[in-house]
Amino acid sequence: MKIAPLFLALFLSGQLFGQKLVVLGTLQDAGSPQLLCEKECCAHPKANDYVACLGVADSTRALLFDATPDIVPQLTELLSRSGTDRYSVFLTHAHIGHYTGLMHFGREAANTKKVPVYAMDRMIEFLAKNGPWNQLVQLQNIELNGLQDGVPRTLDNGIKVEPVRVPHRDEFSETVGFYIKGPNKTALYIPDIDKWTAWEKNILAVVPTVDYAFIDGTFFADGEIPRPMAEVPHPFISESIELLNYLPVAERNKVYFIHLNHSNPARFEDFEGRVEAEKLGYRFAEFGMEFEL
Repeated sequence: MKIAPLFLALFLSGQLFGQKLVVLGTLQDAGSPQLLCEKECCAHPKANDYVACLGVADSTRALLFDATPDIVPQLTELLSRSGTDRYSVFLTHAHIGHYTGLMHFGREAANTKKVPVYAMDRMIEFLAKNGPWNQLVQLQNIELNGLQDGVPRTLDNGIKVEPVRVPHRDEFSETVGFYIKGPNKTALYIPDIDKWTAWEKNILAVVPTVDYAFIDGTFFADGEIPRPMAEVPHPFISESIELLNYLPVAERNKVYFIHLNHSNPARFEDFEGRVEAEKLGYRFAEFGMEFEL
């Protein structure tokens, strides 16, 4: 049977079935309700309130960005939107909200076969040399694939994924964000980073180069948690807004805050600070959002 050239070209480019970027979670690593939290922020759990995660829905191969503690509903949702049972996982770093979902690939759970897992060198070493993660490698539940900073990896669905190193608390691995490049659009995903001034790149110069920028929105402002916030030096949303306000509104519209801590009042649509941020053109990631790639 002959395949029409136009059909084949559209299929290979991802345009026939429409590759979509999907928001699968928006919260900081420990989710909500967070263990032992008795405050109002965790008193009323929201539906589909999962740890920060993006996916690419595609009929050839689905892509999952970070393996969170909520991987079961997240991967199920992604595959239902993709129409395939083939998928790969990309890991940003070795903090609990970003890789511990790998446990569900083990023999006590799904007992998967050679799921491709992409990560940087230290992250791969961490998984390969430490239990229980190394058992996933030994039993071939997962298959580790190395990445290099700034070097794009083109997958069999045509999507290009490029890691970019970012400064963070790198106790067990380096930390990266990802450029996710489709046939038409490019997304940036940086769920964790220290202050923007610690990064060798200028976020004001980076945002105009992409179509969507999902960036660290862990805390809204100083004093949000009862500990020295210098111990967890994320850029406050208020700081990011002050910096990004130098961009025109069309560029601010690309920015979606993600990875919100359970304590972050911007999780709630009626919070005054969020309302003001949205008036300035900023957005907040929500579960189920889809974006063209």
